[in-house]
Amino acid sequence: MKTAKTIAIIDYGAGNLQSIFFALRTLGAQPVITEDADSLRHVQGIVLPGVGAFGAGMAGLKVRGLDTALRDCAQAGVPILGICLGAQLLFSTGYEFGTHTGLGIIAGDVIHFPPLAGNEKVPHVGWNSLYSPAADRWEGTILTGIAPLTSFYFVHSYVVVPTNEADILARTHYGGYEFASVVRRGNIYGCQFHPEKSAEAGLTVLKNFINL
Repeated sequence: MKTAKTIAIIDYGAGNLQSIFFALRTLGAQPVITEDADSLRHVQGIVLPGVGAFGAGMAGLKVRGLDTALRDCAQAGVPILGICLGAQLLFSTGYEFGTHTGLGIIAGDVIHFPPLAGNEKVPHVGWNSLYSPAADRWEGTILTGIAPLTSFYFVHSYVVVPTNEADILARTHYGGYEFASVVRRGNIYGCQFHPEKSAEAGLTVLKNFINL
């Protein structure tokens, strides 16, 4: 019988942890909510959730020593999934209420939505679809089995802008603007949407992450 993978859910004071915990447990993983940097040495995967502001999120990681621990885990090849703010914190620099240094695991910036074409409001809240001009790249990733134009649930005012276009796994349109909605660098992933709030499609993404 296969041993359930231990997946750490990072608690740094900025995330909806319980819904992710129950989703991972339902999918057969052994989730552990932790703010202990040392505990990350013993897990098979890490979820970095988050809601709120970039600067406050980074401060929450730093005060617990989790920023260094996450960089070390990324370097060691441990799969990491950033969700919403957690995805943004993977990047080099965030420009929310000032300029803030991120984890730098994926090169790029986090910026506010630019002016939109119609009457769309910011934050972007609700269901929206993913697409990619090369969806065959989804095989073997967290998007395995996801059909292009599948919808997921978003809540955000800021978007990630990777330095390297190859780090963009999926894109989404909102208000005439195209943004990176899923990013990947090796075993490091970021989803701008909330898979734990995205019904069956979201559970598929989490299951794929567990199986990396």
